[in-house]
Amino acid sequence: MLSQRIEKWAKEFQAEGERKGRLEGEARVLERQLTRRFGDLPAWVRERLGSATEAQLETWTEAVLDAPSLSAIFGEPPAPH
Repeated sequence: MLSQRIEKWAKEFQAEGERKGRLEGEARVLERQLTRRFGDLPAWVRERLGSATEAQLETWTEAVLDAPSLSAIFGEPPAPH
């Protein structure tokens, strides 16, 4: 019984790791596309990429093809403190 639980937890842990790895990979590809299109990225864009959900990454990946600016993709940058 305990071995079955451990096996289940290991599979769940592996699946979560794979999901996180996919998200990180998608974010890296999008970062390269954005950099090529708009030049060096400001910190606020990099932060958003680093904390993005899968749905956000999909939306932004499609938007990069036609967007005239980073703000058109991500909205306005946060106000300085």
